[in-house]
Amino acid sequence: MIYQNPPETKTNELQEPTMNTETNTDLLNVLTREGVLINASVRYPRFHKKLRAADLGLEPDQVSDKLMSLGHKKLLPQEALADLALVESRTHAVIEKNTFPFLNVGHFLPNGKLVDVQEQLNAQERNFEVARGRFLRGYERTREQALIDWRDAIRQIAKTYEEEETLFSQIREAFPSREFIEPRFAFEVRLFQIAIPDNFDMELISFAEQNEVRLARLEAAREARRDIQTGVETFVGECVNELRHQTAQLCDEMLASMRGGKTDGVHQKTLNRLVAFIDDFKSLNFANDTEMEQQLDRVRTELLGRSAGDYRNSPAAVRSLESGLAGLRDHARDLAHQDARELVERFGQLGRRKLQLAG
Repeated sequence: MIYQNPPETKTNELQEPTMNTETNTDLLNVLTREGVLINASVRYPRFHKKLRAADLGLEPDQVSDKLMSLGHKKLLPQEALADLALVESRTHAVIEKNTFPFLNVGHFLPNGKLVDVQEQLNAQERNFEVARGRFLRGYERTREQALIDWRDAIRQIAKTYEEEETLFSQIREAFPSREFIEPRFAFEVRLFQIAIPDNFDMELISFAEQNEVRLARLEAAREARRDIQTGVETFVGECVNELRHQTAQLCDEMLASMRGGKTDGVHQKTLNRLVAFIDDFKSLNFANDTEMEQQLDRVRTELLGRSAGDYRNSPAAVRSLESGLAGLRDHARDLAHQDARELVERFGQLGRRKLQLAG
């Protein structure tokens, strides 16, 4: 497999942003069309309570609030909330795998991933409802057992009967009723359209407000607009480089697996990882990184037409696979260390042309 060396350019660290406001507005318009912002949250009672010195068998004057924090105690054992915690972890994993962090306000979800992500999140929401129902049905029983366990634990640290009863009473009161905790469970997914404020609606500002307050709000709108416009170039460039870094990392992991894995040589799961990654890359490649995508397509054509068994039966084919993966890794690293501004500019120009055609 032949890889052409990319043209030499200065790295991101040596370049200063030069795009004008019009170009950044074009980029923002394209982002608005190419994807949405998404936030997903899983909420459920954590059953934590702040630790006090007495909970650890200490006197209050033995703990300095200025120098230390005692943290929290778990009212329920970890396994009681394990199903809910698993749903939360998997939900966050879906978002992290299929989106890009956007200016610290959300995650950018490309259109190519929208249906897939919605299906995965719908599945997690169903899992959440099952876990929620199971927890609530068994809550009274779980609470009773937890209080028994806490009674035994408190006996080990309490110095007097009165102290034991006081501590146990505090634990018992920390458990709310089922009716109280039911509304605290929620699985929420919100989609937002990327937009920048042109102004604050003056009708929202009462006549009695001072003029400087109105001016401050207008300036806040202008500042937010500037921040978003100047941030979109960096965001698109970071997304491009992140996918390139992921390509190089996957190649490294595949080579390591082939050379030192539990199974000798090439395993089908290793090849399937690359197939899945190429499909994901295409769905996430909203910025149209054609060079990286073409290299991945070439790898699919030249290296993924064989099965793992075919590779294991041909040392020459294995050497070709290793050489191809190493070449793809090095090429992806070279691209990732270059300034992506030219690609970002093309992305914005393409969006402008599409918008003009649509108009």
